[in-house]
Amino acid sequence: MASNLPAPEGTEIQEQPTAGAWGEWNPTEDSARPVRGKHRVIRQRGGLARSSTVLGVGVIAAVGAGGIATAQDRPQVAISLPSLPDLVPHALEAMDSLDGSQAHQADGADADAGARAAAARSGIIPQQADRRADAGELLRSRILQQAESQQDAAAAREHDEAERAAQEAAAEEAKEKQEAARKEAEAAAAAAAEKAAQEAEAAQEAADAKAGQERLAELAGSFALPTSAYTLTSHYGDAGSMWSSGHHTGLDFAAPTGTPVKAVGSGKITSAGWSGAYGYRIVLELEDGTEVWYCHLSSMSVTGGSVGTGETIGRVGATGNVTGPHLHLEVRQGGSTSDPLAWLRSKGLSV
Repeated sequence: MASNLPAPEGTEIQEQPTAGAWGEWNPTEDSARPVRGKHRVIRQRGGLARSSTVLGVGVIAAVGAGGIATAQDRPQVAISLPSLPDLVPHALEAMDSLDGSQAHQADGADADAGARAAAARSGIIPQQADRRADAGELLRSRILQQAESQQDAAAAREHDEAERAAQEAAAEEAKEKQEAARKEAEAAAAAAAEKAAQEAEAAQEAADAKAGQERLAELAGSFALPTSAYTLTSHYGDAGSMWSSGHHTGLDFAAPTGTPVKAVGSGKITSAGWSGAYGYRIVLELEDGTEVWYCHLSSMSVTGGSVGTGETIGRVGATGNVTGPHLHLEVRQGGSTSDPLAWLRSKGLSV
């Protein structure tokens, strides 16, 4: 008896002889037994699995189309089985033919019974079909789950990107605010420093002014004006032909003849007498070496020795090269003349 297992594609199967001699058998219409019962063959979704079940379906279809051959008492012959790819289309056509012809002859109950019988003969049972349907649904569910998972992952990435962008924007904004605050603090510190410097400078100036006033007040007690009831007529540096040097070398105090002339500070008389164009002149040397010349005097009260501040040493006159009675006062430091008006004011005197 032949084996039911499928042979490899394209191979020939040799039947093994039995106890009797085998002969060739050609089936006829009377000798072929028809397929009994009503049945439907359930087709698989998505194609047929390559297994012994497919080969069984093909064999059933071939038997229904061509009949069954018996090999009793027949000689051994070579049988060539079609390959699996060639057998599948014929099996599908046979199942479609059986399905269509039997659908017109069966009612609901008989069709289900036939389907179960055909499925049982072909190796396909309803539970397997349901399991294959369930497997398809499971695959579809897994695909949908994978798509949903990918969408969730994409949404998570977008969320992470948005959050990272927001964090970077917040960090940049914080950096800009920090930089603005730093610049504002620096500007405020610079303004405060400048204000403090100005205040310190103003305070120093005020202190210097106060110290100067105090010094002038102290000096004012040590120095005095050379005369009183006077009018300033010629100033230091005035140009004219009346002076031999071409400019005035002192300060003229115009006053009536006989007006007292006083020592501007304490010192000693180093010279007293006639001095040509200066008329009668007294030279007073102060403690710091400054010389004060009193010229054009009408008379001299002190001609030598030490004198104190404000002491009368002579009187206003018009001797020498003059145009009227006045006191010509010169201030000499280191042998050079200087402005008597500025010098008197530096001693705290209001001229």
